[in-house]
Amino acid sequence: MASPMLKASALLHVVVVLLLGASVVSGRHHSSSNVYLAPNCRAHTASLADFGGVGDGTTSNTAAFRSAVAQLSQYSGGAMLYVPAGKWLTGPFNLSSHLTLFLESDAVILGSQNMSEWPVIAPLPSYGRGRDKTGGRYASLIGGANLTDVAITGNNGTIDGQGAMWWSKFHQNKLRYTRGYLVELMWCDGIFISNVTLRNSPAWNVHPVYSSNVVVQGVTILAPTRSPNTDGINPDSCSHVRIQDCYVVSGDDCVAIKSGWDEYGIRFGMPSQHIVVRRLTCVSPTSAMIALGSEMSGGISDVRAEDLTAVDTESAVRIKTAVGRGSYVKDVFVRGMRLDGMKYVFWMTGSYRSHPDDGFDPNAIPAVGNVSYQDVVATGVYKSAARLEGIQGAPFRGICLANVTAQLDKSKKRPWACTDIEGVSSADVAPPPCEALQQGKHDGACPFPTDTLPIDQVTLQQCAYNVPAN
Repeated sequence: MASPMLKASALLHVVVVLLLGASVVSGRHHSSSNVYLAPNCRAHTASLADFGGVGDGTTSNTAAFRSAVAQLSQYSGGAMLYVPAGKWLTGPFNLSSHLTLFLESDAVILGSQNMSEWPVIAPLPSYGRGRDKTGGRYASLIGGANLTDVAITGNNGTIDGQGAMWWSKFHQNKLRYTRGYLVELMWCDGIFISNVTLRNSPAWNVHPVYSSNVVVQGVTILAPTRSPNTDGINPDSCSHVRIQDCYVVSGDDCVAIKSGWDEYGIRFGMPSQHIVVRRLTCVSPTSAMIALGSEMSGGISDVRAEDLTAVDTESAVRIKTAVGRGSYVKDVFVRGMRLDGMKYVFWMTGSYRSHPDDGFDPNAIPAVGNVSYQDVVATGVYKSAARLEGIQGAPFRGICLANVTAQLDKSKKRPWACTDIEGVSSADVAPPPCEALQQGKHDGACPFPTDTLPIDQVTLQQCAYNVPAN
């Protein structure tokens, strides 16, 4: 039998072939190399080399990136910063409104290994502190705040955070502040990230936070599967998000939907809602394909996930919360999962006990309900079909299962483990679920919304650009 990583490699080849064949959709390969797809085209294009950039992999281009963004932000018709082939070492820099950062196919943006180039910024107000450490956090490699209409795209160029230095310092407890992310965009309206490869982030890869109208598609994210907290795509207190056609190999959750941490998230009160995830492929041996939480204190609702593939991954669509989080996870709809080499198929927990400090409210009980899973085929399940743990006195309610097959590697006396769970299942769930999920047998499908969200109505234009002469 092929190893899980060989299976993952073969699966990546299939995904690449499919993406290459879908050029009209992805914009990654066109007959003209000077055409790409984006929500908005730009009136002006300039190369990073025009601002003194040097693509030799050793010269710092932090000043060049910052100067380029500052000057291009003055064009009223929008502008594109073209990053040509080469290795462009840089510390953190911010984008501006109506700007496209475009990476050519052999362009690599490299995160600086000089920590003095990484500013320390304030913690997020919905978290109250950094995730790794109390206090501030290092800036993300590519950032921006209060922006409208910002894009990161290209001909599958690469953004490489060179995270090994950060992972080592994290494991040795040698960091004073929380690690930065590869891309973090805050308080933005209109984010488009497409046709790039992200590698070796210090921590999370793509972190839109307090933002709306976010599209992440055709993105490849790669990190060692034992690298710490290298989540793929983490919409955080965001509304109207579309994640599709992405391939993620990660040391943590491939997609994690969040909305703030304990008392800070409750006070901030900004939910994540109206989120679509489709055609996601994930490899994450220690984490989930899609996680809801654990930081969900602003609430999570209306999540629609379909046509999902996971290989050698700990669990599929997982809910993580705890007493002290408060708020809710509700109206979660999942259909069409193909899973192989899973520890669990279904996993929910109400006892994920990480807290920012001792100030959380022990009476803030999260409510979890109206969660549907249907059309699931899982092979090579090596632990159990499900580990479902609600909260005593506040069970997770409204769980629905239909058309589910989980093939366990070995016979288990208890393939389903359920506590404080209530729900229904159809007759075609195998192995048969626990009694708590048989409170109302049904023969039909589980609910899945039929309306179209506004984020699915975002259309892409075919944009032409001239390669700047360097």
